[in-house]
Amino acid sequence: MGHVEVTVWLAVGYALFLLAAAFGVDRMARRAAARAAAWHHGGFTYHADHDAWQCPQDQWLWPQSFDPDNRVMRYRASPTVCNACPVKSTCTTSPHGRQIGRNVDPWPASEAERFHRGIACAVAVLAVVWPLAMMLEHRTPTELVVLGGAVVLVALSSWPLWSHLRRSPAGFPVGVKVETLDDTVAGRTAAPRVRYRSDRSTADRPGEQTPTGRSRGRNR
Repeated sequence: MGHVEVTVWLAVGYALFLLAAAFGVDRMARRAAARAAAWHHGGFTYHADHDAWQCPQDQWLWPQSFDPDNRVMRYRASPTVCNACPVKSTCTTSPHGRQIGRNVDPWPASEAERFHRGIACAVAVLAVVWPLAMMLEHRTPTELVVLGGAVVLVALSSWPLWSHLRRSPAGFPVGVKVETLDDTVAGRTAAPRVRYRSDRSTADRPGEQTPTGRSRGRNR
C-alpha cells in the first residue's frame, strides 16, 4: 500500500464524524417529536388494529375525518360519553367530544419534522463534500482510493436520511370523510345550537306575564 498522508485520514475520520452527527440530529428530533406527541395525546393510547384511540377512562375515539392538506386523520369521541365523563374538565372543554389528530405519513411528516430532517441531510452533505474536495487536489492513487471509499461509504450510509424525498404520499383513507381544517371549523360554527329548557324566555313559561300584561297561566 502506498503512502497516505495524515490529512487524508483526518478527512475520512471527520466525514464519519459528520455522518454520525447527522444521524444523531435525526434521532434527537424523533425523540423530541415523540415526547411532544405523547404530551399532546394526554395518556390516550392508539390501537393500530382498530385504527382508534382509547382514553384513560376506557372510552374509544373513532376516525371522523381526514384532512388532505395537513395529512392528518382526526378521531373524535362520542359527545354523549364525553359530556358525562367525570374528568371532562381535565380533558377537553369542547361540547362536541374530545378530538385527537394523527399524522398518516411516517416520519418525517410535519413541517417541523422535515425541517430537522433537512438539517441532518445538510450535515450528511458536508460529510460527503469534505473528502470529495480533497480528491480534487494532487493525490496518490492510494489516497484517491481511500478518499473515494469514504465518499461512497458516507453516501450509502446516509441514504436513509434522504428516503423521505422519494416517498410518495399515502392515499386517502377509504371510508372516511375528507374534510380540511377550515371545513371542520366552519361546520362547527354553522351547527345549530341545542336548546335547553332553561333557554326558554319568561314569556313562554306558564304563569308569567306576556308583553301585553296578560297572564299565561292555566285557563280556569
